[in-house]
Amino acid sequence: MKYLLMTIGLTSALAVSGAASAVNITLDCGPAGAGFNICKAGAERWAKKTGNTVTPYETPNSSNDHLGIIQQQLAAKSGDIDVYQLDIIWPGLVGQHFVDLKGKIPATDIAQHFPGIIQADQFDGKQVAMPWFTDAGMLYYRTDLLKKYGYSKPPTTWAELASMAAKIQAGEQQTNKAFTGFVFQGKNYEGLTCDALEWIKSFGGGTIVDTNGNITINNAQAAKALDTAASWIGSISPRGVTTYQEEEARGIFQSGNAVFMRNWPYAWALGQSADSKVKGLIGAAPLPTGGNGAAAALGGWNLGVNKYGKNIAASIDLVRYLTGPEEQKIRAVEGSYQPTVMSLYKDKDVLKVNPFFGTLYNVFAAAVPRPSAATKTKYNQVSQDFGNAVTSVLIGKAKGADAVRQLAADLARVKGSGW
Repeated sequence: MKYLLMTIGLTSALAVSGAASAVNITLDCGPAGAGFNICKAGAERWAKKTGNTVTPYETPNSSNDHLGIIQQQLAAKSGDIDVYQLDIIWPGLVGQHFVDLKGKIPATDIAQHFPGIIQADQFDGKQVAMPWFTDAGMLYYRTDLLKKYGYSKPPTTWAELASMAAKIQAGEQQTNKAFTGFVFQGKNYEGLTCDALEWIKSFGGGTIVDTNGNITINNAQAAKALDTAASWIGSISPRGVTTYQEEEARGIFQSGNAVFMRNWPYAWALGQSADSKVKGLIGAAPLPTGGNGAAAALGGWNLGVNKYGKNIAASIDLVRYLTGPEEQKIRAVEGSYQPTVMSLYKDKDVLKVNPFFGTLYNVFAAAVPRPSAATKTKYNQVSQDFGNAVTSVLIGKAKGADAVRQLAADLARVKGSGW
């Protein structure tokens, strides 16, 4: 009896100790929608495995608003959110507020990811985030409509895209006045920076600011790229495209009202969903070129541990779990989120659901970064000025040459004595 009581007492003490050591982690899961739900499910798997709990935090749809919230909270040294979701361009803006994960996450784990993305997640030599999923702009197209109008393959140049879109749009509008040729992210926000960078880079116009910090935007090829994009507005693209973000473009394409769409890999799984009007009728290809090779803007999201949080060790473990190969595979299969773990591009289950991951691997691996590393804490102003210049051309207020000349002057003022 004495032994039994001692055993019960020890068991109870261990149970109390286990309960006391369990913690709750608040995880930034992004805006409401499919991505939020997949994030929440992954966190719940970790919680079940560790005995901890996770509270998912919902952010605004706009990445600009998302960043604003993060900057406000971190400036106040708030520990309310333990793990933040960070855009690939944000480590240079907020990296000083995050735990250095070097030595805390095994080097073998870090080595599984694309080296370029690991480097993008560093700040002052510290590993302030881990890659969760990556992105690169890509072209979606309707396979059935290309075949219907006599095209055997998707366009490889912007001129071909414009020609094909015009022909198909004219034919389809005979029975569907809402049909359009090409939709993209034309609203003045970070998404437009990505789209326009792709146009300019593919025309040989550079990357706005080069890796050495030199302002390079004022050139004829950049101007030509913007004028070309402006020619789409009201012809192969609706005038309302200048108000579209990712979801507005996807909604039109997925409802069967566009033949071409520029978007990120996440749109593939949603386009193949049961309620999609174009399920089984979608192809994916590299974005067209303006004569200097195809260019895809590097996107993607990463997870960082707030150094003001109260549960640092558990937060690091959650980040390690969510960014590991097992969880990235689930996200790739269920949501078409592009892995940063290189081995998953040869995984048969991933390729079965996302066949384009294999064919576009080189595009993803060599995607064009935005000039956030070169411009550091001034990147937001650079992106905003760039977006304003691009918008002025798209809505017909300026020609490309005038816009890039004025933009170069504006950026010189932002740079001042240095970035």
